[in-house]
Amino acid sequence: MIRTKKDDFWSRERERRPLRLFHEVARRVPAYKDFLKRNKIQPEKIRTFKDFQLVPIISKNNYLRKYPLEKLCWDGTIKKSLVFTSTSGSTGEPFYFPRSERLDWEYSILAELFLGNSSYTSKGSTLVIVGFGMGVWIGGLITYKAFELASLRGEHKISIITPGINKQEIFNAFRILAPHYKETVLIGYAPFIKDVIDEARSQGINLRKLHLRILNAAEAYTEKFRDYIVKKASVKSAILDTLNIYGTADIGAMAWETPISILIRRLTVHNQALFKGIFSSIQKIPTLAQYNPLFITFEAPGGEVLLTGDNAIPLVRYAVGDHGGVSSFASVHQSLREYNINIKEEARRQKVEQHIYQLPFVYVYERADFSVKLHLRDIYPEIIRDVLLSKQFSKFLTGKFSMTTKYNAKHNQYLEVNLELRKGKSVTKRADRLLYRDILKELSLKTTGPGSPSEFVKRPNLIKISYWPYEHPLHFKAGIKQKWVKKQP
Repeated sequence: MIRTKKDDFWSRERERRPLRLFHEVARRVPAYKDFLKRNKIQPEKIRTFKDFQLVPIISKNNYLRKYPLEKLCWDGTIKKSLVFTSTSGSTGEPFYFPRSERLDWEYSILAELFLGNSSYTSKGSTLVIVGFGMGVWIGGLITYKAFELASLRGEHKISIITPGINKQEIFNAFRILAPHYKETVLIGYAPFIKDVIDEARSQGINLRKLHLRILNAAEAYTEKFRDYIVKKASVKSAILDTLNIYGTADIGAMAWETPISILIRRLTVHNQALFKGIFSSIQKIPTLAQYNPLFITFEAPGGEVLLTGDNAIPLVRYAVGDHGGVSSFASVHQSLREYNINIKEEARRQKVEQHIYQLPFVYVYERADFSVKLHLRDIYPEIIRDVLLSKQFSKFLTGKFSMTTKYNAKHNQYLEVNLELRKGKSVTKRADRLLYRDILKELSLKTTGPGSPSEFVKRPNLIKISYWPYEHPLHFKAGIKQKWVKKQP
C-alpha cells in the first residue's frame, strides 16, 4: 500500500482514522472520558475532521500526569501483556509508557522498507547491529523487535546482534561477524554512531568492505553531518543507505525519512527560496519525514506538532513537545513545481524513482528548551555542530560538546562551549583561534532574534571555549545521550 496508494487515499485516511480513534478513546478510556467532561466536550458532536480540530490538546502536564496510569489505558487496566519503557527525563521527571506489540509491528514495516531500499545489489544476507541502549529506554528493545518481526516475514535474510552502547562489542561484531554478510546495518543514536565510525580505523576495521548502512533515531542532524558519516563510513548512497527516525517513547517510531524526503531536504539546503517555500520562515533545517496515516496522524496548529495514534495509552491531539509543520504529498509536490523542480526527474537522476511514496510529510525541529539564549538571540546546537564537522577540527575533536550561557564578573553574558577531545589529542593555539573565528561566523549567519547579527558577534569575549579529555564524566560521560544544552540553575 505504501508503494502504490496515491495522495488522495492517504489524505482521506489522515482525517478518517483519528476521528474513529477519538470516539473509541472517549468511550473506553476513563481518563480521557473525564478530560472531555472537564473541558465540556460532547463526543457525539465531533463528527468531522474540522470538528476534531476543536478537541482540546493533551500533554504530559495536563493529562498524563493528572491521572493514574491504569485510567489512561484502554478499559482502565494494565492487566494485559505490556512492555514498559521510560522517557529520558531530559525535559522533566521520567514517565513510564506501556506499549503493546502493535508498535513493534508498525516499526517493522519501516524496517522492512529500509532493508528493501538498499543501494547494494547483493540482495543477500544482512547483519543488523543494534547500538541503542538496551535498558528502560525505548530505542534498543523496540528496534530489536521490529527487525526480528521483519526477518520472520522471510523476505530478507537478517541476523541481529544487540551490543547496545558498548563500542568494543560493536567493533567485535564488525571484525568477527560482519565479514560473513553481504551488508551490515548499524543502528543507534547519531553522535554515538559517529564515535564508532571515527574509531573504526584505529581498531583495524575497514568499513568499506562491510557495505555499511546507517539507521538513526532520537535526534535531528544536518545534511552536512549525513555527508560526513557517509564519507567516513564509505556508505554507498546517502539517500538509500541512511535513515533517521522521528520517534518517541510515547508512541514508538512515528515517522521516518524516506529516500524522497531525504532528496527533498537535500535540495532545500542549496536553495533558500525552496527552503522557505516548504519550511516557511524557520532558520534551522528540520527533519523531513513521511508518516503512515493508517498508524498515526499529525497536525501542527501554530507550529506545535500534535499527534493522534493508538497505543496501550492512546493519544488524541497530543502535544509531544516539538515544533514544525505537516503537508500532504501533493502540496509538497506543488511547492517543488513552483520552484521549477521536477521531483520525478530529480529522483530519476538519483536512481530512487521507484521509492517515491505519496505518504504525507511532517517536519520537526528542536524544541525551544533545546537551545540557549545569548543576548536575546537563539543559539541551536546544530550551529556549533556543523563547525566541528570541518576536516580541520574533526582531526582533534569528536564533535560532541555542551553549551550554556553564563555571566562574567562584569555581568556580561557569554556562551560557554565545552568540547570533547579525541583520545590522546590536544589543540594548538592556531586551531583554537580558527575555531573561535568559525563559530563566530556561524553565529552571525544562523542565529535568530532581535538586533543585527553582525553587531551581536562584535561583542568582546562573547564565547569561552574549553577542551575536555575524551569521555570526561563532567560533560561527556560514556554511554548516555549527549546533553548539547546545559541550563543554568
